[in-house]
Amino acid sequence: MTTASAAFTGEQYLSLHLLETMVAVLPVRDENGMPKAISLGGDLRTMITSQSRRRAERTYSRTRANTGDGPLAGHTMGLRTREWAKITAAELEAQGWDKEGALATAKAVLSGVGLKFGDKPNTADLTKVLLFAPESAGKVLAAKLVEHREAVVEWSSEYVAAQTAAAEKKAKAAAKRRAQAKIRKEGGVPADEPQETGSEDADEKLPALPKDLRAAVLTALAPGDAIDIALYGRFLAEIADSPNVDGAIQTAHAFTVQPAEHIDDFYSAADDAKLDRRNHSRANALDYLDAAEDSGAGMTGYQSLVSGTFYRHAVLDRYKLRANLKAAGMAAEKIEAAAAAAELEVVDAFVNSQPRAKTNSTASTGSLPKLVMAFDGKRPFNYGLAFENAIFEENDGPASLEATRRLLAQHALVTRKRDDITPARLLTYDLAVERLLAEEAKNGTLPGSEVNTIEELTRP
Repeated sequence: MTTASAAFTGEQYLSLHLLETMVAVLPVRDENGMPKAISLGGDLRTMITSQSRRRAERTYSRTRANTGDGPLAGHTMGLRTREWAKITAAELEAQGWDKEGALATAKAVLSGVGLKFGDKPNTADLTKVLLFAPESAGKVLAAKLVEHREAVVEWSSEYVAAQTAAAEKKAKAAAKRRAQAKIRKEGGVPADEPQETGSEDADEKLPALPKDLRAAVLTALAPGDAIDIALYGRFLAEIADSPNVDGAIQTAHAFTVQPAEHIDDFYSAADDAKLDRRNHSRANALDYLDAAEDSGAGMTGYQSLVSGTFYRHAVLDRYKLRANLKAAGMAAEKIEAAAAAAELEVVDAFVNSQPRAKTNSTASTGSLPKLVMAFDGKRPFNYGLAFENAIFEENDGPASLEATRRLLAQHALVTRKRDDITPARLLTYDLAVERLLAEEAKNGTLPGSEVNTIEELTRP
């Protein structure tokens, strides 16, 4: 057990399981705009990827914290973006730097620690990778640059000049290669000109970022005490000496407990101006011929929609969370309170957040879970294979109720045979499921107890 987790005496893992029924939605889609799917037990199931779930939960929690809502209000949160140069430049402008110089300086210092920028005009000011850092990173970095403005400007001017020269050298070498290739293609023999050395390794000759400035940049971009970086982790291969974080949350792909139900929904959109003319023509018979040209919809198309009861699963490693907070430099006396607050927020986000794709046209974010199950253990427990055999409603009844029975039975089986797991804490927002839980409790077969709040889903 790590020192950071030594104060925590409960079970290491909080396992979360959830059943939710969604109707006519499209939370996530593939590159062709189609619903994502997997095969399980010989049947195709609709899938919601763990990536979309994690982003929905992470941004839900960040928004709450930043607006003073929820247990993480007042805590530092992270921002995953390619726009750190722009963010830093905006802070520099606020400190009196000119716009062009601010952006050039910000890009230079970020390039100086190993980050690469886009090659096209619309991505030239964006890093090639998304960088997950504390939201305050741009402000912290800008303050350091302002503090050492004279040295920074001198170095960045030298760096930009060398970078420009290197780019021109590469462009010249590339043009020469193209010209020689064209001569060969036309049957000629290109002149035997010596290859310009170093054209491919020009970046290695750029002036190095001063040691103290490099340390300041790395400190600004470090995970720090951002709670969501400790929870969800980050990987940054581009900067070898910037710490990566192995997150404390594990998330499984969600899938339907019954075979996939996809439809291609035909839609038509009206053109308001055309409708106005058409309505006018009905009042004026002389406009009849003109109105004929305005017949039909403004546009038509298809959109894929899915329905089904989904099983979702996630795990919180309580020890890892505390270890991450300690490694990020959080004061020892603050770690336990921060970790407890983070656990409450993780459960809230797991229950309440939804991917926002087609939110307005499907009202998907208004869904509430049929059942949430939480329990503690010395290892994670994934109950996904309880649904290896698909539920067929014509034989098994409503999918959400049959899935609830299976989930309860699975936990009852595991708790009978293992002593490293606790009884379940169960929360429902569905009348039919609530009746089922009451019936199980009356019969003495409920593998846990029903709770009424999200807070009660965490450890007692």
